[in-house]
Amino acid sequence: MNYDLIVIGSGPGGYVAAVKGSQMGLKTAVVERENLGGICLNWGCIPTKALLKSAQAFNYVNHGANYGVNVQPAEADITAMVQRSRGVAETMSKGVQFLLKKNNVDVIMGTGKVMPDHKVEVKDAEGNVTVYEAKNIIIATGARSRNLPNLPQDGKHIIGYREAMTLPFKPKSMVVVGSGAIGSEFAFFYQSIGVQVTLVEFMPNIIPNEDEDTSSQVARSFKKMGMKVMTSASVEHVDIEGDVCHVHIKDKKGAEVLVDCDVVLSAVGVITNLEGIGLEEVGIQTERTKIIVDDYYQTNVPGYYAIGDVVHGPALAHVASAEAICCVEKMCGGNPEKVNYNNIPGCTYTTPEVASVGLSEKKAIEAGYEVLVGKFFFKASGKATAAGNTDGFIKMVIDKKTDLILGAHMCGDNVTEMIASMVVARQNGLTAHQVAASIHPHPTMSEAVMEAIEAAYGKAIHG
Repeated sequence: MNYDLIVIGSGPGGYVAAVKGSQMGLKTAVVERENLGGICLNWGCIPTKALLKSAQAFNYVNHGANYGVNVQPAEADITAMVQRSRGVAETMSKGVQFLLKKNNVDVIMGTGKVMPDHKVEVKDAEGNVTVYEAKNIIIATGARSRNLPNLPQDGKHIIGYREAMTLPFKPKSMVVVGSGAIGSEFAFFYQSIGVQVTLVEFMPNIIPNEDEDTSSQVARSFKKMGMKVMTSASVEHVDIEGDVCHVHIKDKKGAEVLVDCDVVLSAVGVITNLEGIGLEEVGIQTERTKIIVDDYYQTNVPGYYAIGDVVHGPALAHVASAEAICCVEKMCGGNPEKVNYNNIPGCTYTTPEVASVGLSEKKAIEAGYEVLVGKFFFKASGKATAAGNTDGFIKMVIDKKTDLILGAHMCGDNVTEMIASMVVARQNGLTAHQVAASIHPHPTMSEAVMEAIEAAYGKAIHG
């Protein structure tokens, strides 16, 4: 069969590209080897948030007395939590199936491989091979959990994020290796439901891509929960004896610390799915496990494109979707605005939540900016106090010369719902004063943005 566009992979980059292509008049197909929606909808963003919501509900029940609600001691039913999470994932996957059908996108189940002369080979579950042709081919094969030599995942004792999402039992103890978004979210989830978690991070701060003040706040909140947090530390190796994992950790002083646990979660990042998809045969260039593309995601071979985790840039679902739209619009002869990689928001769904966009204070200074920094702590927020969640703050990093917002860093309850306003402000060149002069509703968490900007200029009313 001949198509105008074939997309390999149906994650938040792939399915968005397919829908957009069809909407623009292209005869489109998407190839998927496992579940529609990819990792994000089935094993990442969405089901993880469902687990975290269960943990939040559990915490509210346990602290009901703080709100004048007397309840019996709660019990965390991890089996029911996992079942709910899988149900959410299934619902979202069916939603993608509906979107593709609604937009007349053909779904081809199987493993896709690009071939020369604008062809795609698809091998189905029974091993049958079919070759399709397309004027344009988009590679959106995503990434998977990185497997380190000293942390070989066996799916039982040393696990990755997939197994962490579907554990059939609640372990008594767990070591989480890596404190990026995945590691921190799972560490928070398991600590919340009564597992003794040790979080090990190689860098000096947890959630190392965030502003140092944010990292410090989350570390304090984790420790307040009873979590053990080790930074500037590394897991050297794990000895498994029966059902016990003996985890050998080198701490920040270089001394070896032995931690015994039931399960080790390796959350040390992801690696792209580039093997066996035909790149060498077609002659598509790669660099450091990434496909090289131009500003509109064209590879060095005309008619072949790549988006999402397989290209350089943040490995985030919303980035992949933005790249998909830009790629397809350009493919169809449009003149889309390039993706602004300097204005990508990042979110981590721990408690407190973390959200940020732009430069951290340290990176802004390193870039040569003269900065003004304003912070507003949620302890002074009426809404946060009423909600009983006062951990965290809003931090604004402002260019002293231009009054432009260089970075916004948020740590607190529901801040992932607030960061988009700063993305819009930065994208449209609004100054800090313009944002602060816009009336913010009271009582809300969002008015802390206004207060943080005023604090940078020494004019905060409530800070």
